[in-house]
Amino acid sequence: MGPASKSGTCATCHGSFATCPGHFGYLNLALPVYNVGYFSAILDILKCICKSCARVLLEEEKRKEFLRKMRNSKLEAQLKNNLMKQIVKKCVAMVTSRKTVECSRCGYKNGIVKKAGSMLGIIHDRSHVRDGMLEECNSAISHTKESKASFNVVHVLNPIKVLALFKKMLDEDCELLYLSDRPEKLIVVDIAVPPIAIRPSVFMDAGATSNEDDITMRLFCINKYNACVRRDLQGTGPLSNCLGDWEFLQVHVAQYINSDVRGIPASMELSKPMRGFVQRLKGKQGRFRGNLSGKRVEYTGRTVISPDPNLKITEVAIPILMAQVLTYPERVSCHNIEKLRQRVRNGPHKYPGANLIRYPDGALMHLRFSARKRAADELKYGYIVERHLEDGDIVLFNRQPSLHRMSIMSHRARVMPWRTLRFNESVCNPYNADFDGDEMNMHVPQTEEARTEALMLMGVQNNLCTPKNGEILVASTQDFLTSSFLITRKDTFYDRAAFSLLCSYMGDAMDPIDLPTPTLIKPIELWTGKQLFSVLVRPHAHMRVYLNLTVLEKTYSKSGETMCPNDGFVYFRNSELISGQLGKATLGNGNKDGLFSVLLRDYNPHAAAACMNRLAKLSARWIGNHGFSIGIDDVQPGEMLNRQKKARIEGRLCSL
Repeated sequence: MGPASKSGTCATCHGSFATCPGHFGYLNLALPVYNVGYFSAILDILKCICKSCARVLLEEEKRKEFLRKMRNSKLEAQLKNNLMKQIVKKCVAMVTSRKTVECSRCGYKNGIVKKAGSMLGIIHDRSHVRDGMLEECNSAISHTKESKASFNVVHVLNPIKVLALFKKMLDEDCELLYLSDRPEKLIVVDIAVPPIAIRPSVFMDAGATSNEDDITMRLFCINKYNACVRRDLQGTGPLSNCLGDWEFLQVHVAQYINSDVRGIPASMELSKPMRGFVQRLKGKQGRFRGNLSGKRVEYTGRTVISPDPNLKITEVAIPILMAQVLTYPERVSCHNIEKLRQRVRNGPHKYPGANLIRYPDGALMHLRFSARKRAADELKYGYIVERHLEDGDIVLFNRQPSLHRMSIMSHRARVMPWRTLRFNESVCNPYNADFDGDEMNMHVPQTEEARTEALMLMGVQNNLCTPKNGEILVASTQDFLTSSFLITRKDTFYDRAAFSLLCSYMGDAMDPIDLPTPTLIKPIELWTGKQLFSVLVRPHAHMRVYLNLTVLEKTYSKSGETMCPNDGFVYFRNSELISGQLGKATLGNGNKDGLFSVLLRDYNPHAAAACMNRLAKLSARWIGNHGFSIGIDDVQPGEMLNRQKKARIEGRLCSL
């Protein structure tokens, strides 16, 4: 079945411990047992068939009608399942209403089939059947004290009897009950014994003793009681011994499949609970959720998140401590050999450095213990250096629970001091993140192909819109909206120094910015806050972004039409803000006619992302200098609201 130790060889395929895939065996059971996974299916079939001739209990006309419906090729699987449930329900109703049903083929009187009190037992209740044998028994005890009592005939349908019935069933009846195969396969006659690779032994005390897997221990118990049943059948001991051992065998086979089976007698329970195959597969720690859908991986980091509006929306700030542990394997070429030599000289403890070197023959050199200067001098083309993360590396960023595809996106690394992962607040919406103690995960792709795929398919600027309905998801929130609303008021004016300073806030030092013509010339040159947003959308004349849009803000009053007295009509013409006070409808998420949605639609993701970056920088610095706070009065109902509330309550009371 496979080599038992790392030094052994397989007797079947003669493979080593690493190459042998493992081979299944089987164990013949002395007596058949129920398959616990299909126990309810077995019960349903027994409710529908005669316990003598194994034909379906329905009348011939009804049977043919159901069979015709079941054979309909256009019927879906779910509807066929429902049809099968209708057949079971009809058969159960027939037996329950009449207490007994006489088989139309053989004349046998069928009673109610139900689960026995024990864990895996089925009984056939024929207490309402009055046959000659029952009358004879009642007359025999008529002169005794128990004469007032009467016999109740309850047949136990053991697996041997059920197997015989299932073998007698016609293929047509199997088709009627929507069985994909013969029903006798629901009864366990042989046990599959998995290879050693599935249930490895852990050797302890230098190989003197071994700690066996739960499956192996369960197979040991099955083999033990199987031998007892076989011995009981061959011997001359009392029948009760055989029935007891058979029940033990049934319990252990059931627990081999599913260890959480209910109704196990206390005498059969083991002191140490053992996991069955169902427990290996299901649940959070099972194969699917624990090992396949989600798994523990290398090159990943997790820590608390915090906001940083000075980062681009495509960037994530990584702590230096994390960047020294997470590495990227870079192959040495003529373009990067000097850089990688310096990384090797720095070693694992000095940033930016490297942790190890991989040689073409597969050998590794850990730079923590070796002579780094000599290793750097001997570096050749084709070697792979596991260097620390550096600015511009592609990383995947994820927040759990991952509910849609934008819960994991790729960002560019920005290595910075301190100990939190930082990103722009505009990207909070797709992650559903806030900064009250949330933690996020970061993964580092390890090949050039993976990096390219992450950048093209999962990049933030390629996922600004939600695929659900096309609305923009990465957009301004919180302080960004507050700043924009206050900057674009009608009474906001700046002189040349203040306006130039604010323009410098929104970009990097090297970004060219053209100052627009001032709104007021005399007695002093003054620019408005609206002009600041015109510069933000189109900073210089060479930028070919001509934005045209109209948005109705929350403060818009219908009486005003375009000339809204509340300044709620936002109008951009050729990237100039003509009118309107910017708010959530223009800059926030969820609006397909907003500023960023139109930029994304008419230009490209880069234009929308660059505009977001400029707005984030400007807003954070402006609100830091200007200040903004709320008081108790802002969160308490005003005098007008109290009056309206009082009038509404009094009106309701009067109507009552």
